[in-house]
Formats: sequence, structure tokens, C-alpha cells
Amino acid sequence: MSEMGVDSGPVVKPEAETSGGAALLTLAALGAVFGDIGTSPLYALHAVFSAGPHVQPDEAGVYGVISLVFWTITLVVSVKYVTFVMRADNEGDGGIMALTALVQTAPVRRRRTLAGALMLGMLGTALFYGDGVITPAISVLSAVEGLDVAAPALSSLVVPIALAILAGLFAVQRYGTGTVGLVFGPIMSIWFVAIALSGLRQVAEHPGILAALSPAYGARMFLDHPGVAFIALASVALTITGAEALYADIGHFGRSPIRRAWFALAFPALTLNYMGQGALIVETPEAIRNPFFLLVPHWALVPMVVLATAATVIASQAVISGVFSVTHKAVQLGFLPRLTIRHTSARQAGQVYVPAINWLLFAAVAALVVGFGSSEDLASAYGIAVTGTMAITTVLFLLVVRVLWRRPLWQVLAGALAFLTIDLAFFSATLTKLSSGGWVPLAVAAAVFTVVTTWRTGREVLTRNRIEEEGPLGDFVQEIRALEPPVYRAAGTAVFLTDSPDTTPLAARANLEHNHVVHDTVVIVSVEMTQSPHVASADRLVVDDLGYRDDGITRITARFGFRDQPDVPRALLQATRQVERTLEVDRASYFLSRITIVPTNSPVMRQWRKRLFVALARNEADPSRYFRLPEDRTVTMGSLIEL
Repeated sequence: MSEMGVDSGPVVKPEAETSGGAALLTLAALGAVFGDIGTSPLYALHAVFSAGPHVQPDEAGVYGVISLVFWTITLVVSVKYVTFVMRADNEGDGGIMALTALVQTAPVRRRRTLAGALMLGMLGTALFYGDGVITPAISVLSAVEGLDVAAPALSSLVVPIALAILAGLFAVQRYGTGTVGLVFGPIMSIWFVAIALSGLRQVAEHPGILAALSPAYGARMFLDHPGVAFIALASVALTITGAEALYADIGHFGRSPIRRAWFALAFPALTLNYMGQGALIVETPEAIRNPFFLLVPHWALVPMVVLATAATVIASQAVISGVFSVTHKAVQLGFLPRLTIRHTSARQAGQVYVPAINWLLFAAVAALVVGFGSSEDLASAYGIAVTGTMAITTVLFLLVVRVLWRRPLWQVLAGALAFLTIDLAFFSATLTKLSSGGWVPLAVAAAVFTVVTTWRTGREVLTRNRIEEEGPLGDFVQEIRALEPPVYRAAGTAVFLTDSPDTTPLAARANLEHNHVVHDTVVIVSVEMTQSPHVASADRLVVDDLGYRDDGITRITARFGFRDQPDVPRALLQATRQVERTLEVDRASYFLSRITIVPTNSPVMRQWRKRLFVALARNEADPSRYFRLPEDRTVTMGSLIEL
């Protein structure tokens, strides 16, 4: 999943590796990055053999499937992501949104190229939300379904137990995941060892399954039964859910720890378990009803159910935290309206909690658990968003290779032929699930994409209209100078926040018109969110008196990265060293413009989009909290803007 695992556990900065923290980084990466792909064996092969038209559980069918699984994981995860895509980081940050922001910095002459890349990035973000709704549901359900094997009499309790686990998981999100995250790495290490041993036991008894690692069996399956093989790809795609987490988390762990964790433990463990399940199915075809748990000795079933539940909770936690992280980035980059975002860690800025998203996500997950009732049925809804996001990542990555790295066109075309062929093959195969549940993630993605595109378009239109209404700052200064009698200059500092640094803040105009006052010191602050994850302190501010020093007016542009927390008072404290005039930040009054949007018959947007935009704007989070303004010294002035 794109962004999965972000901020889900103890974040250990990549620099720690140079000071002997390689083992700690690798362990942390196991807990935060590999939860989703690591729990795929719970349901992936079962989905392959239960999907219609059915793959026959005979030697030819099983060997063909295992061959497809092994080479899918090898080519998509080990080659595409670990070897190539992870190189395209945005100042150390990864994930589809970071990649989108990176492409936006490219020196491209054709604006359509950048606009297309931005649209793809927004679509990939929307698909991520669709994927994020299903992952907790199918992961926890598949683990609890182990009760069907361990204690069949308790099968009726599977859905209630899964709902209880998920409810508890979403309820504790407000407290943050730092403390719980300390045990994620060790638990996932135990999980990978356990699934490796259970697979190795069966492989040792039936070593002939090793022949399935040959790509010839997968190719033969396509030659002999092309229709069945194509349908099977839709379920084989479940084995690589979570692959983008390797890319998304490089900002927290670095490339080397993630690569070590993948090649040293995760990849071998997954390969052994899938081969073990394959060997079991060849020996006992009836095992397709739940090959993962039937692979486990009877005495170890209950411990494995407990361990699987813990592993799926970790995988779900990674998704939930990833959704929070993506939402935070989307708000910072202007893809979504401001939302209430709470930082759950005093040490790690990336650990955030978004209440509205948390409960919307829980409602959607609970509805899926109740509506589908089993991981087998949910598997039909899984995969479309995953493979769609992967294809978008490939396109954006190839854009980076061409326009930023300036690699020859033939290399880009070769990469497109290799990677996009695989991505599109899986995506087209998952589309066959559309009527049986695949519409669910697409519906979620469509809703999110509608919100994102509506917000961006409406924001652009509103900004243009607002700039026209505000007028040039120079004209405002001339108005003040020409007033007779002269305007009253109140003692102290007034800080006005504005979207455009070159125009007059609406709150400043309202303050003059209604209160007939201008403060001795006026600071106009515009906050600029950059395409980089972080902005260094030395590059944070641009200070300019615009030639209005005698009028007491100073303009400050404060720049923040999309992973930074905009803190205007702290930025002003930093600015005091660059401004000759005393700012009195500790006693300054802050003025905000509260915009009331008036929809008109203008054709810039459809009327239903205007109504949606107005609804989103009305529910935006309080800007004073978003920018960390002191509540007791913040004044809001109202204004009307047409849309």
C-alpha cells in the first residue's frame, strides 16, 4: 500500500545507522513496514484457489500458482521497489505524495505534463484511501478465521470478535502509537520466523515444490489455461499488498535497513510459507479452504491464531497511521481542507491523529466486516486500488527518471515496458472482480478524488477572486497616507495572515474600515507550503519592508515543508533577528479573515461542486489552531467572497 506503515511505530532516524544502530533500524522497519505484505499469506493462496474460474489444486495448477507468486514478489517488490523506485526519494521522504511533489519541482516546459502528474498523484492518493478501508477488515478477519480450524464451534463469533478488535484499535488511536510501537518489531520478527518454520516443515516433507520456483511453470500455466491464469493474477496480486510501504517509509528508516529486513527475513519467510502452502495443497487438495492455518500443527493452532491476530493488528495500525500521515500531507499540500490534526508525540512530528478520518475509516471498515462477513468474500474487493496505485507510482517514477535524472529515452521506455506491463496486467486482472466487490475501493477512491479535485479547483478560483477583492498592498498604504484626519495608530504589533503576499489582507481592510485604526507595527505574514518535506530554519523566512518602513509595515513569508507543522508565532520569533522594528511577538494581536463564500452562477465550476466546496470550507479546522496562534490574542474579521 502506498504510504502504509508511515509513523506506525517507533521512528528511528536513518542517521542512527552511522552510529551503530543498524540492527535497531532493521528491527523497527520490520514492525512498521512489513505488516501488510507479511500477513498476506493468511488469505492470498486461499483466494487464488477459491476464485472462479477455479485453478485446479493439482500439481500443474499449484506449481503454476506458486511460480506466479514467487516471481511476482521478486519482480515487483525486490526489483521494482527495492532496487529502483526507492532511489527516487524527495529529500529522504518517500511515498506517492512525496513522489508527486518531487515531480512538481521538475523543470518541465509543458505545463500539461506537470498538471497530468499532479492529477495522477491525486488519483493515487484517492486509491490509497480505498485500499486503506479494506486492509484492516481483511487482515483482522483472516486472522480470527483461524478459529474455524482451531475450534469450529466458535465460527459464529468470528465477525463479532473481529469487530471488537477493530473497535479497540480505532479507539486507542487518540493516544498515539509510540509506546505500542516499541513491540511491533519483535512481534513481526516472531511472525516471520513462525511462518517460515511452518512452511519449511512442509517443504522438507515435499521438496518437489522447490521446482515451482522456476518461471517455466507460471509461463506454462498461461499457455495451457490463459483464461484461468489471467483470473488467478487478480488474487496473486494480494501477495504484494503493502509493497509501497517499502518506498513510503524510507524517510523514517533509510534504504539499507528496509532492504536488509526484506532480503534477510521477510522475503525468505514469505517464499517458504507460500511454498509450504503449495506443497500442502498438492498433498491434500481439501486444504484450499484455509491452507495457512492447516499448515500449522494442531498443537500450535491457538498460539498461531493469537500471533496472527497480533500481526494483523500491527498491519492495520500501519494502515491507519499511514492514512493519518497521508491526510496530513494532503492538507499541507492543499489537496484537502484544513482538518483537526493532533500530534501524539512530543519527539516525533510525524506521529499524528486525525479524529474525523479515524472515525470515518472505522465506520467504513466495520461496514465491510459486517457486509462481507469473511476474508474470502473481501478478497474479491481487494487488489484494484493496490495495483492501480502501483501503476501510478511507476508512471511518476519514470517521469522522475526522465526529467529530473535526465536518463536516455530508451532507458525510460525499457522501464515502462518492463514495469508497466506487469502493473497493467495485474490491474486489468483485478478489474474482473469489479462486480463481486471490486467496486468498493473504487467507490471510496472516486469519492476522495471528487473531494480532492473539487477542493483544489475551488481553492484556486476563490484565491483569484480574493486577490481581486483585496487589491494591491501599495494602494492600501496610499489610502492610509491620504486619510484626513490621519488614521489613529494604535500602540503594539498587529499580525495579519494572508494567502497572497502582494495584496492587502481582508482583515486589514476590515480593521481600518470598521475600527478606524492601524497599529504602529503591521506585519503581513503569508505561509508558503513547499514541495519539500522539510524546510531548514535558515531558509524559513523572507523578510521585506517593501519600502514601507516609515509606515511601520513589514511583509514576512514563512516557508514550511509538507511534513512541518506551521507555527507562525515561532516563525515571528525567528524573524525578530531580521527586522529592525520591534515586533513584540509575545504581545502581538493576530488578525484572521473569515471568508463567507457566496456561490454565483459563474461557470467556473458546476453548481454541485460549488455546494460541495462550500460545505468543505465551512467544516475546515480553526486556522488559529492550525497555525498555532494564541487564542486570547486572535481576532477574526468577516468578509464575503463570490465563487
